[in-house]
This record gives sequence, structure tokens and C-alpha cells, in this order.
Amino acid sequence: MQFVEPSREVLAETLLAAGPDSPTLCQGWQTRDLAAHLYLRERKARVGLGLLIKRLSKASDQATADLAAKVRTPDAYAKLVNTFRSGPPAFSPLRIKALDESSNLIEYFVHTEDVRRAVDRWAPRALDEAYSDALWGELIKRAAILYRGVDLGIVLVRPSGPRHVAKRAPVSVAIVGEPGELLMHAHGRTRHALVTFEGQPDAVALLQSAEVGL
Repeated sequence: MQFVEPSREVLAETLLAAGPDSPTLCQGWQTRDLAAHLYLRERKARVGLGLLIKRLSKASDQATADLAAKVRTPDAYAKLVNTFRSGPPAFSPLRIKALDESSNLIEYFVHTEDVRRAVDRWAPRALDEAYSDALWGELIKRAAILYRGVDLGIVLVRPSGPRHVAKRAPVSVAIVGEPGELLMHAHGRTRHALVTFEGQPDAVALLQSAEVGL
């Protein structure tokens, strides 16, 4: 089952509802910056590489800022978001379904929540079980990378029972939550993730102060 296309639609609708000047959980970004990022990562190879290669990140950030500055009006912003909504261009490798799924399933979920949870009052979405399973499957593929900066063992636990050892160490902490909440925590949105912790108090405190995510 493919989840990326409906996730793209939900993200686009969330951005349009918020407008160009709303806050997000992405540090320093308003919704127009996030929309510019989403547009450019599919259409400008250098920008996409800047997300992966540190020496290109400055150019990527500048391209995002330049585009965001051009979409301050509601009409320009809506046009940009709707272009993103239409999908990657014909020449994009993201037209390959498997690559699209691995690249965008988590990206779209996290960024939708970056907009939804940047306000004072928010509630978690009720996710389809199959969608939650798909998010879990992608999370466990990359959990070791996301928690590489934490000097602890990390075990991810779903309330329904499944567990995944993301990192082994003499002292470990279990992070318990639904897949979407675990994703938010693993991507550094730790204060906006509805998770609980199981472990020694000093280990939990260390995790809560650690840098998590890419």
C-alpha cells in the first residue's frame, strides 16, 4: 500500500490552512520556509544534496531563504504549495515509487506535525494502523543513525508490543510511544513527542538533554 501520495496531500492542506507566516517546529522557519524547502528538494538537485552533504548545506539554506522571501503573499504561497502538491517533476528520481516511499514517508509525516504542533493547542492525529506500521518500518531502518549522538542504549517500544533495539550500550533507556510519536522524538522534536521513558533516572535525564536526530 502506498502512503506517500495521501501524506503529500495532507501536508499540502496543512500548509495551506496555516498560511505563509505561521510558526513551525523547524528552528528559524515559518511555513513559507518549509514550503520552499519541500519544493526545492524535489526540483533542485543541489538543494537536495545540501541536506546530505555538509559543504553544500550553506547553498541549500540560501536557496530556501531566497525562495521563501518571494512567497510572502497568500497567492504566491498557495501557488508554491500547490506545485509541491502536484508531485515531483517528470525527470525526478522520486517518480520511482520505492524511492519516493523511502525518501518521503517520514519526511511528510514529520513536517505535517511540524506545522500542527507549533501552536499552543494541538492533539495527535488518529492514524490508520497500516500507516502506523509503515512509519514504524521506516523508523527502525534509520533509528541507529538518529540516535547515534546519544551515549546510551536505546530501545524503541510500541504500546502494542513490538520493540526495536536502536543502539546497544551498557545502560539503556526504553522510549515508549506510538510510531508517529517515536518518529517525532527521533527527529529531534523531543518536547513535542508524546512518549514515555523507562530506565534509570540519571539515564533518562541524559537522554532528555542529548542531541537527537540528524
